[in-house]
Amino acid sequence: MDKPAFDHLIENKLSSTELFKGRLLHAFRDEVSLPNGAVATREYVVHPGAVMVVPLLEDSAGSLQVVLERQFRYPVGRVMIEFPAGKLDAGEECFACAQRELREETGYSASQWAHAGVLHPLIAYSTEFIDIWFARGLSRGPRQLDEGELLDVFTATPAQLLDWCRQGLVTDGKTLTAALWLQNVISGSWSLDWRDVL
Repeated sequence: MDKPAFDHLIENKLSSTELFKGRLLHAFRDEVSLPNGAVATREYVVHPGAVMVVPLLEDSAGSLQVVLERQFRYPVGRVMIEFPAGKLDAGEECFACAQRELREETGYSASQWAHAGVLHPLIAYSTEFIDIWFARGLSRGPRQLDEGELLDVFTATPAQLLDWCRQGLVTDGKTLTAALWLQNVISGSWSLDWRDVL
């Protein structure tokens, strides 16, 4: 199949000005040339990227639950229901970050992992991407939360999670995306390529 041509949509950077550099966010204002010859301004945030893990717990009867977190998110002033997630450290591979975040935030380690895909949550103003991983074969250990990181870990059935999404109790974009992915995996519409991890 031939690759479609999208040259008529591409914008090209003319200049760039740094606006802010913090511990997490790095903001820029660029001037760009548009395909029609006009010049426009684009403000955006450079982000190191992140991972999200969908941890699956199965009991001896085969009943499935997911591991979730409740965490206060200061910018929106609310306690949010989320899947475990976190940003990449400098030079860190996505899979290593997924393993680390699951262990640190929930205390769980997983014997099987599957890469689901990538989410770009803020395409209008950020370079952030979130690598999505599924984990199963969970074993519990101690949590290793970062200093100042306060969160509750709990479990729910996929049906409960989807109902909370429908009710508007789950509004976090990455968790909504993961719930859609989970729903399709459970129904058999989407497959995952699981691999054992020692």
